[in-house]
Amino acid sequence: MTHRFLACGAKTYVMEADGKASWTYPHSTRDGYVLEDGRIVLTLSKSPKFPSGAVIEISQDGKERLIWNGTQSEVNSAHPTEEGTFVITEAGPNPRLLEIDSEGKVLVEFPLQCQKPNHHMQTRMARKLHDGTYLVPHLLDFAVKQYDKKGDILNVIDTSVQEDTERTIHTWPFTAIRHGEGHTLACCTNGNRVVDFDAAGKIVWELTNKDLPGPWLQDPCGGQVLPNGNIVITSYAAGGKDPKGPKLIEVNREKEVVWTYVDGQPVGIHHFQILKTNGEVLRGPTLK
Repeated sequence: MTHRFLACGAKTYVMEADGKASWTYPHSTRDGYVLEDGRIVLTLSKSPKFPSGAVIEISQDGKERLIWNGTQSEVNSAHPTEEGTFVITEAGPNPRLLEIDSEGKVLVEFPLQCQKPNHHMQTRMARKLHDGTYLVPHLLDFAVKQYDKKGDILNVIDTSVQEDTERTIHTWPFTAIRHGEGHTLACCTNGNRVVDFDAAGKIVWELTNKDLPGPWLQDPCGGQVLPNGNIVITSYAAGGKDPKGPKLIEVNREKEVVWTYVDGQPVGIHHFQILKTNGEVLRGPTLK
C-alpha cells in the first residue's frame, strides 16, 4: 500500500509515495486541501503576519492569494464544498461558522453553540454535508453537533464514553466525518480513540491502542475515510513521545493495520489529505 498525501501541521508538505516531499510551505497550518485543478487551500496558524490566522490559496505557479483574514483568536478549518465555497470556523469570544466564496464573501454565518472561555478548545474541523447542513466537533463540549444554515442544532452526538457505572471519560472530538448510511466517524484526541457512530448515535466501531501493535494513537486529530472503507488517522503527538511511532495509520474495518507513515520527526501532522492510493488519484476532497 502506498499513498501520496498533503500534510498540515508544524510542517506543511506534499509527500510522494516514495517517501520524498515534492512540495513544502514555510508556515504552520491547521487544515488544507489540494483541489482538483491543482490549487492548494491552506488554513494558516496564527503568526505575526496573521495574528488571528488566515485562509490562503496557492496557485499552481506558486502565487498566493488571501481568501480570509481571521478576526478572532484562531481560524480552524477551510473545507472545500461541492459548490466551490469554503466552510471555515473562527474560535474566540464569539465562535462562529462561516461559508464563504472563493473571494471571501460571506454566504452563511451563524454562532456556534459551545463553551466560550477556552477559545482553543471550542472547535476544529467543520464540514459541510451533502444535504447542506454542517457537522462541527466541539472539543470541550464533548460533542459533535449538526447545524442547519440558520445555526439551529439538528443533532448531537455525545463523544463521552461510559467505562463503567461510576466512571465516564470525556473525550474531545477533533474531526467528524459523515459516511455510509448516516454514520459519523469521530477522532477523539485526549481519549486516544476513534469511534464510529451509527445514524442513531450508537457506537458501532471503535479503535483504541488496545487494538494496535503499540500505543500508536497519541492525539488522533485528523482522519479520512478512503473509498474502500479503510480509515487513515493522524497521530499528532507520536513524534514527541516515540520517534518511531507512526504519524499516519491506516486500518481496515477489522482493525488490521495496512499502512503506516513514519518520519522520525518530533513534530506531528495536525490534518492531512490522501491524494493518491497505489498511484490512483482520489477525486476531490472528502466531502462526506
